[in-house]
Amino acid sequence: MRYVILMICALALAAAPRADAQELTGLARVDPAASSISDGWFGGTKLTLSLSQGVPFRVFHLDSPARLVIDFREADWSGVDAASLLGSSKKVTGARFGPFRPGWSRLVLDLAAPLLPSNIAMPINNSTGTATLTIDLIKATPEAFGAGAGAPKDAAWSTQAAQAPQVPVVDDSFVVVIDPGHGGIDPGAIREGVEEKDLMLKVAQALAEALRRSGQAEVVLTRTEDQFVSLPGRVDMAHAAGADLFVSLHADVLSEGGASGATVYTLAKDASDAATAQLAAQHNRADILAGADLNGADDEVAGVLLDLARQETAPRSEQAAAAIIAAMDAAGGPMNTHPARHAGFSVLTSADVPSLLIEIGFLSSKRDLANLRDPVWRAVMAGAIADGILAWRASDLAQRPLVRQ
Repeated sequence: MRYVILMICALALAAAPRADAQELTGLARVDPAASSISDGWFGGTKLTLSLSQGVPFRVFHLDSPARLVIDFREADWSGVDAASLLGSSKKVTGARFGPFRPGWSRLVLDLAAPLLPSNIAMPINNSTGTATLTIDLIKATPEAFGAGAGAPKDAAWSTQAAQAPQVPVVDDSFVVVIDPGHGGIDPGAIREGVEEKDLMLKVAQALAEALRRSGQAEVVLTRTEDQFVSLPGRVDMAHAAGADLFVSLHADVLSEGGASGATVYTLAKDASDAATAQLAAQHNRADILAGADLNGADDEVAGVLLDLARQETAPRSEQAAAAIIAAMDAAGGPMNTHPARHAGFSVLTSADVPSLLIEIGFLSSKRDLANLRDPVWRAVMAGAIADGILAWRASDLAQRPLVRQ
């Protein structure tokens, strides 16, 4: 069987007493004290998740690397700690969980070796309405594991989670798509309890507001809340919105080179330096970590990297980067010692839309972390980025008659 889909039916939920049923909501809370992953004596591994109520869910697995994915509609993971959930298991080496798309959350388990479910169940307690999801995993051959790997082919599910709102198109319109990095199950960098996904959403909202106040730009955000959007999905949204500029916002942890200060990246086949290569590898792995099915993604990306289009788009991206760097520097930065860099970031692969990735700072830098925590500093930098975007827009319009048709 290629995948497993299990749904908790309404009849099972109705079996709970009326008093408990009245307390049920669409959100099932995971009880960390009664949830665990454990290796058995005879080679098996068992996942046990205690839930405040039964919810629809589905289970599938992905290869390269080996992962087990469980989607819930919907589970609240507050208070759950990955290390405590994993316990002493040697066969499940990592766990990530959180919102994945509107109305659904996801648990991704990293497997040390191919393991397949031999038994899946979610019995519901008729007295309390609580439910317990149990999945027994057994060793599988790489061939058997690979043959069944892949996300369920559900047309409704595969539809992009966050669709770009329609933007009125007029001859002189200027559409900026702002991409707050990470989201949902993918928190991005974490340092001292601060998560990159939360900070970047705040910066993106401030940047969007600054651009809208100018009256010179229409703005679309790839996400407006804590939700997961795949890397190809972010690029697709830029196309759907008819973007004139795509800006992805990040604040990573980077050990290579002790990076600090704001840096602006444009797309290139080869990285400009070792630190940037490490950063691009971290970014491009985000979908894998989140359990996204990347089947065919390479072919799709290759199809949009059109050399002819990039002959015009690449220099425009570099000019936009230069304008933003100048504006952020004028606002006080601080800037990286080499603020203009380039590498093969998947999120920048649109051939016909000038695209940038801005590291507002690095959470691995104490100075940058302190700045990013400061709402006043974030507002100043968002305003500076908006100024840089509008300055580039004016310059780009002046050069438009010179662009090869």
